[in-house]
Amino acid sequence: MSDSNTTDFTNPSTFILMGVPGLESAHVWISIPFCTMYAIAVLGNFIILFIVKREPSLHGTMYYFLCMLAVTDLVLSTSILPKTLSIFWFNSREIDFSACLTQLYFIHSFLVMESGILVAMALDRYVAICHPLRYSTTLTNIVVAKIGLAVVLGAVLLGPHPFLLQQLSHCRTDVISHTYCEFMALVKLACGDTVVMSAYSLAVAFLTGGLDLLLIVLSYVMILRAIFSLPSKEARRKSLSTCGSHICIMLVFYSPAFFSFLSHRFGHVAPHVHILITNMYLLFPPMMNPIIYGVGTPGIRQRLLHILGMKPD
Repeated sequence: MSDSNTTDFTNPSTFILMGVPGLESAHVWISIPFCTMYAIAVLGNFIILFIVKREPSLHGTMYYFLCMLAVTDLVLSTSILPKTLSIFWFNSREIDFSACLTQLYFIHSFLVMESGILVAMALDRYVAICHPLRYSTTLTNIVVAKIGLAVVLGAVLLGPHPFLLQQLSHCRTDVISHTYCEFMALVKLACGDTVVMSAYSLAVAFLTGGLDLLLIVLSYVMILRAIFSLPSKEARRKSLSTCGSHICIMLVFYSPAFFSFLSHRFGHVAPHVHILITNMYLLFPPMMNPIIYGVGTPGIRQRLLHILGMKPD
């Protein structure tokens, strides 16, 4: 195992994850909020899945997409945190190159999938508010299944680009200054020309996150136009409340995502700040999504209160 910054090897079989460089003495303290967020994410998303499965009245389009989001969040957070905690708690820094690429694949694939699910949820809200009389005939179970399949296929087709890293020679160092195998961190270790690789990564990011966000914004422009054209103030309030949870989740997901992505390529952010932000990006949305939907969705909130033995509102 080598922990120097200059080595004469080519394509090491293992890499060394440094955690949060500069904050090594605070690793145990940093692990506390990380572990707390992960525990809340696992508990909250499993509760969402349990409630939807047990309650027949929740077997509908919006809740199917919500379950897909919960599974995606569980995989995303689990793909990074166990290794991160092993670094913080046990100083277990080594990771096999194939395991590194596998971790990278899961992160990229499920990020693409989560973004696609948010687009599907925006479509669901658009049909429900702009074309309520055609909702049940438009978003049938077959259509929902096709949308879900398209989201998964998109993630499978666009996610594998981390495996292109196998074509590069990593001869500069075996040290990754991060808590997990981040794509650009690995690209920067390569000794060959990485311009094409960086451009491809940038294109994939904008084709997925950028295009998805554009579709969501367009959907909500039409949704808001439909809402504010309603004659009744109560109807407008009720329609806005049904979109509130989804808007919050979009902000939670896309805000740190684009900040992390753009700061890594174009900004000058301190390395430890960037590392903490990228970890929060993969842990904060999975923690917040079940909380936001648990509070903002009447069907789930009332069922949860019933399970806890409290009087539903």
